[in-house]
Amino acid sequence: MTINGWIQILLFCGIVTLLVKPLGGYMTRVFNGERTLLSWIFGPVERGLYAVAGTSEREEQHWTTYAAALLFFNLAGFLLLYFLQRLQGGLPFNPAGMPAVPPELAFNTAASFMTNTNWQNYGGESTMSYLVQMAGLTVQNFVSAATGIAIAVALIRGFSRASTKSIGNFWVDLTRTTLYVLLPLCVVLTLVYVYRGMPQTLGAYVEATTLEGATQTIAVGPVASQVAIKMLGTNGGGFFNVNAAHPFENPDAISNLIQMVSIFAIGAALTNVFGRMVGNQRQGWAIFATMGVLFLAGAAVCYWAEAAGNPLVHALGLEGGNMEGKEARFGIALSALFAAVTTAASCGAVNAMHDSFTALGGLIPLINMELGEIIIGGVGAGFYGVLMFVVLAIFVAGLMVGRTPEYLGKKIEAKEVKMAVLAILCLPLAMLGFTAIATVLPDAVASTANPGPHGFSEILYAYTSAAANNGSAFGGLTGNTTWYNLTLGIAMLMGRFLVIIPALAMAGSLVGKKSVPASAGTFPTDGVLFVGLLGGVILIVGGLTFFPALAVGPIVEHFAMLLGQTF
Repeated sequence: MTINGWIQILLFCGIVTLLVKPLGGYMTRVFNGERTLLSWIFGPVERGLYAVAGTSEREEQHWTTYAAALLFFNLAGFLLLYFLQRLQGGLPFNPAGMPAVPPELAFNTAASFMTNTNWQNYGGESTMSYLVQMAGLTVQNFVSAATGIAIAVALIRGFSRASTKSIGNFWVDLTRTTLYVLLPLCVVLTLVYVYRGMPQTLGAYVEATTLEGATQTIAVGPVASQVAIKMLGTNGGGFFNVNAAHPFENPDAISNLIQMVSIFAIGAALTNVFGRMVGNQRQGWAIFATMGVLFLAGAAVCYWAEAAGNPLVHALGLEGGNMEGKEARFGIALSALFAAVTTAASCGAVNAMHDSFTALGGLIPLINMELGEIIIGGVGAGFYGVLMFVVLAIFVAGLMVGRTPEYLGKKIEAKEVKMAVLAILCLPLAMLGFTAIATVLPDAVASTANPGPHGFSEILYAYTSAAANNGSAFGGLTGNTTWYNLTLGIAMLMGRFLVIIPALAMAGSLVGKKSVPASAGTFPTDGVLFVGLLGGVILIVGGLTFFPALAVGPIVEHFAMLLGQTF
């Protein structure tokens, strides 16, 4: 580890922290329907969209109506993307003549992008046409991110409102998020990325002659616009197969920093939105602090493990940490930081090969995802995920003092606790359940690139990434098979919608409750004690659930490495 490496990590953390309050304040005004600097541009567009949809900003929905609108909208997006892929060969904007995508892969990809996962069992530049990339994948990048943010805002209203029945309007929340938050930020980011050297063109692939006289085809396309939303919306799907390690998708250290900040910006700012909407910004800062402590701990361990390297390699006289699988332009510190950022924030982008990390270095991305992607998390999804743990932590605190738990003036009762537990347990059901089945199926095991504990980690990572709606891959697993295309797609759907429905049900329950004033016996939830309790509950639940699987994967691999054993 180097001082320069730590400076880069702390610089990133400082920038994200500075963005929390101004971005949170702007987003709060957007979700409250207040005028912003962009209202004169997007206001007429917003009202026109409501007219087409047959709704208005004054019309609000019960949680069941909100959920139904969300589910039907996502189903329509899934079908549109699926058929775009299946009909790709006959559609325009296909200069490379890409054929139709096979059915199982089309299902996996449609489920992936609709759920904000962006797991890719294909190479983008060799499989998807410009039309599918733009009208299919990029559109889903916007609306899947907007859907997650809408759910988070709906759940926040559950805590901020009292004695009512409505949690907002899904169509209004979706529209405002897209028009006022995602779209303008992506326009700015796209221009910056083009300036840094990313392609943005509908022209054909470029033919070049190498120094040896051979002909090379260089893939280009509308890259910058897709990278902007894939990072800001914590989607992560790469235009190119090697994702953010490709110089056209990540030209230099400046673009690398901008992309990492983009991944965290909205998820971090939602904590401030929460504080503002419930009338106490300290509540939001307490949740942000918990996220920050967990993130820094993971990033530090990942950086330390990769900087220490493999003693078996050191024995050969090769020092300098573990550069295997790293992007040489960014080095160990930024590769480890990028891995920690993307897996903490439900963004599948990678600038290094996680399969080449040391056992403990690869353990951190796994843990980040297994905790439910609540360390900043995906846009919206991370925040409503951490609120599930907040409810569980408040319930534990109530048990310890023998008092009915309260949070922000709302009594936390059986229904809220049940919904939180359902949302938390659906992830290990998909992650561990499918992993257990895959490890005993010969065809599934045959897709791994390595035997022993590392091969097990490849399978565990795949289902963890899918169910957590992350989308990053260890890199050693051949996922484009019928088994993995179907089961990973199902895991993505489980990880998305089996969390969303309990979250909205909880919002519907909370919004109808009266708000009671704090008393001398009320547990304070805006200080260091609550940060410690919340962080402890997250780690204990994650440890009890996933430690056995981690023990037979990366942990045993680490001890085997120390003993000089290879696989």
